[in-house]
Amino acid sequence: QVQLVASGGGSVQSGGSLRLSCAVSGFILDDYDVGWFRQVPVKEGSGLQGSGLLCISRKDGSTWYADSVKGRFTCSRDNFKNMLFLQMNNLEPEDTALYLCGADRDYWTVAQGEALEIWGQGTSVAVSS
Repeated sequence: QVQLVASGGGSVQSGGSLRLSCAVSGFILDDYDVGWFRQVPVKEGSGLQGSGLLCISRKDGSTWYADSVKGRFTCSRDNFKNMLFLQMNNLEPEDTALYLCGADRDYWTVAQGEALEIWGQGTSVAVSS
């Protein structure tokens, strides 16, 4: 079965750290670019959610980061263990969100965050001040 299973979320105080993981099964990670995204409620009661691309771990070994997380978050992969990781340091209440990983063979599909071939179910992070 092709899937990404995210784990590692939880509650942490401002300034703390968390390491999220996505376990890969059913496909060859080497062939895919993988993005970490997060979804947050934009406006209470509106049902609207903002989603943001945080980083992309590319199959060529390079990594791209959004400016909002550069220097605080590290996106990595272990192709041998079929695992993806998001190390998050110096967390702030604004980082509270549902975190998801998504994979696609095409980098620009991941960069646009739409119609990715494979999505994980997400793991929740809550940061208190």
